[in-house]
Amino acid sequence: MTQQARYLNAAEHGLIRDEVDPNAIDVVERLEDAGFQAFLVGGCVRDLLLGAHPKDFDVATSATPEQVKRVFRRARLVGRRFRIAHVRYGRHIIEVSTFRKGQAEEEDERRLADSGLILRDNVWGTLDEDAFRRDFTINALYYDPQHEEIIDFVGGLDDLEHQRLRFIGDTETRLREDPVRLLRAVRFQAKLGFTLDPEIEAAVPELAEHLREIPPARLFDEVCKIFVSGRSEAAWNYLAPTRVRWALFPCCPPDDPLVTLAMRNTDRRIADDKPVTPGFLFAVVMWRDFQARFDAHAQNRKPAEARAAAAGETLAEQQQIIAIPRRFSQFIRDVWGLQHRLEALRPRTVAGLMEHERFRAAYDFLVLRGEAGEPVAEAADWWTRYQDADHDAREAMLDELRGSAEPEQKKGRRRKRRRRKKPEG
Repeated sequence: MTQQARYLNAAEHGLIRDEVDPNAIDVVERLEDAGFQAFLVGGCVRDLLLGAHPKDFDVATSATPEQVKRVFRRARLVGRRFRIAHVRYGRHIIEVSTFRKGQAEEEDERRLADSGLILRDNVWGTLDEDAFRRDFTINALYYDPQHEEIIDFVGGLDDLEHQRLRFIGDTETRLREDPVRLLRAVRFQAKLGFTLDPEIEAAVPELAEHLREIPPARLFDEVCKIFVSGRSEAAWNYLAPTRVRWALFPCCPPDDPLVTLAMRNTDRRIADDKPVTPGFLFAVVMWRDFQARFDAHAQNRKPAEARAAAAGETLAEQQQIIAIPRRFSQFIRDVWGLQHRLEALRPRTVAGLMEHERFRAAYDFLVLRGEAGEPVAEAADWWTRYQDADHDAREAMLDELRGSAEPEQKKGRRRKRRRRKKPEG
């Protein structure tokens, strides 16, 4: 894929230099002072042109990672598959990548699996070669803050104007090189509201299964980006009926209303600047599988044992595809395990449940289940009213529970039989 590079000056592109992170500008200037080329690149340039405020700023340079580290003492080299440098400014990091080329002469530096998956890509190139190694045209725009100039080698400006999401080069080849690009395409489509290139749509059924070739830890990171993007419902609505959902979450029904409600609720919380955890959505997408396994185990095991066995099996199977860290898997177990206790409404356990560190998450989960049509709406309503009530009202609610439980308790009581003493002698 070749075409004439397009250059836009400040008057033509409208990007305001003052909106760029000063730390990113500092990285560019210091690399150029050291004799290297350096530009802002990728999503930060795209978002600035769209009038958004980027969270991250990336730099592309002709300096190798080792040379970057010599310029910045606080730089740290990371990655093996793609070697890059992280330059730290307090708690903020500027990611610096070296220009790469498409065709490798040194095969040991750019390795491909038989499927076409890139295993390692550390062959350095020039600025224009680097542009053609990137994924989407709208993510291959370079900004020179020194001259306030934007450089476009691949038609990204045109696609940005027409709100198109298109891969650079052959779509199937790019997806075989890195199937995660399929998830990135869906995430950007949901985030930006852009139209997917028909070639991407056509490649989904065949190439979705290649996501299973990606290391489970990397898939966790990519799925989390979708879950906490603020547009997870839109992304899920696209993924659910496709083989991408099957490749990632084979245990999740494609039309589960609970998942849609949870995604919508998470997007709303992000819009309101409230905290969210991807563990909650992982608990949601695996809930039906956990329930089915619990029902099967409950026939010949005690409830607690059945729940533990079901949770272990569901998580173990999902972990083979997506590596869920322990802090999230324990969160999921807790939320699932608290559901039956919240449904039971036992007066003597109410205070303890309210103090449980996962109570709020478990309560939110219960409410969503009720909204999705599960027969737990009455219990969810009770907990909602109890949390909003004052001390006297809470005591009245607990007394009501005790009163409704008494007949059952009396009915279940048995008189103890006294043992007759044997006569002595």
